[in-house]
Amino acid sequence: MGDGDFRALMHRRAGNCNAAPGQPCQTRAFGLAGAALAADPLEGKWKTGKDRGAYAYIDISPCGAALCGVITRTFGKWGEFQSKNKGKALIIDMVPQGEGRYTGKVWRPSNDKTFDAEMVLSGNSVLVRGCVAGGLFCSKRTFERLN
Repeated sequence: MGDGDFRALMHRRAGNCNAAPGQPCQTRAFGLAGAALAADPLEGKWKTGKDRGAYAYIDISPCGAALCGVITRTFGKWGEFQSKNKGKALIIDMVPQGEGRYTGKVWRPSNDKTFDAEMVLSGNSVLVRGCVAGGLFCSKRTFERLN
């Protein structure tokens, strides 16, 4: 029995092969890889809501099992400017909760504070709500999809 035959036998015994006996066994890894490549609807480039007259472009992408948004460009009253915040995470560990809702943390550069946050996706916009004191004090902004 060759290596390939042994692996096929082990996959059959583990219930990972649907091929008939004597036929090559293909694992389900290809199917799982395809599922892992499906993008979350929140992924992509977004324009933040204004905070004290400034706004940013962020890129939301996977970070482990969650989603994170990193500042890629910054803008103020007179246009684009170079900010020390470029490259920093604004959206932190957002976990999908279903039906377009996410929970995690959000960082507010204007006061350098991190808040518990909820994001609610609706088409090409997402409402971002950050709270402190168990939800007693909250602030919200709407982000718009760029791509």
